[in-house]
Amino acid sequence: MKTFALLSSAFSFSHRLAFAIVGWSAVLSTCYGQSSESADAKSVMRIGIIGLDTSHAPAFVKLWNDGKADGLLAKQQIVCAFPGGSPDIESSISRVPQYTKEISELGVQIVSSVDELVSQVDAVVITTLDGRKHLEQVLPVMRAGKPLFIDKPLAGTLADAIVIQKCGEIYHSRWFTSSSLRFSPGIYKYRTDDLLRKQVKGAIAWSPCSLESTHPDLFWYGVHGVESLYTAMGAGCEKVSRVTSQGTDVAIGLWKDGRVGEFRGLRDGAKDYGLVVFGESKIELGGKYEGYAPLVQEIASFFEGAPAPVSPAESVELFAFMEAADESKRRDGAQVKLSEVVEKAMATANDWIAKNPQQPNVPK
Repeated sequence: MKTFALLSSAFSFSHRLAFAIVGWSAVLSTCYGQSSESADAKSVMRIGIIGLDTSHAPAFVKLWNDGKADGLLAKQQIVCAFPGGSPDIESSISRVPQYTKEISELGVQIVSSVDELVSQVDAVVITTLDGRKHLEQVLPVMRAGKPLFIDKPLAGTLADAIVIQKCGEIYHSRWFTSSSLRFSPGIYKYRTDDLLRKQVKGAIAWSPCSLESTHPDLFWYGVHGVESLYTAMGAGCEKVSRVTSQGTDVAIGLWKDGRVGEFRGLRDGAKDYGLVVFGESKIELGGKYEGYAPLVQEIASFFEGAPAPVSPAESVELFAFMEAADESKRRDGAQVKLSEVVEKAMATANDWIAKNPQQPNVPK
């Protein structure tokens, strides 16, 4: 109880500080463009950002609101943000005050609720660190019929990921989710180059894989490397087995066409991102992280009407891969079918939908 009181106190303080910032005069340097008022005057697409507890949030604001931005980014601007934060995750709640201050000083209006944010924007980016909060945050956006990007992890459980997918169908919502790793040119080429994609016989991806007790093991950070693996391999994994130690996780997937894909999660020693792709005629080494800009460009294109670069079905399968890896760990490395964990999560998702009926949008 004492720990909970301390967390609640920290949560209360961070939010008091975050909303006190709203009263400050917004100061924008010329390198980061214009205020939200001038954005409205120019009729640019207004974007809202939910979740100021991760470095992704200020990084996105700086890219979108750069006064030197061209192309689609010159036609879009982040105009308001909701801080959020999770009191039971120290790496979340401790960051809210600083990132809120930083983003406010970049000319972004800080609002007090998700509903308030949704009412003021044309599109929404969710950067909330805690995947458990994503379901409650996406619903107001989907109900409003506004395009949506959900930063990793899609959800805190596979069941929640399926609920988000189902609600997207109910509300005819345009949304996608991804790690920024997917769109690094050295990784994404396996999707954009048909010849390369057809020649992929297998792949090994690796990334840092720190753990967070509130989330399944690979959801928190290993998702970056799993996203790289899926970008190269595509959907279609049927079974997963996992070997785990204090410093390392290895999840090996068998695809329905006989190909094998492997993710290696790093906690000990050197920690970096990488990808080896085994092709028809050569083996390629790459998969380095190349910043947030490629992801932001994809989001901007999607907000302007381009097709989602990642389908909801593939994203849910990616999370089923990670859930199957967790189940394999519980079974001492036994092979686990993705269909098994999906069936269990689907039952939970259907139960949630039954208890929380969603009303579809009425066409105007």
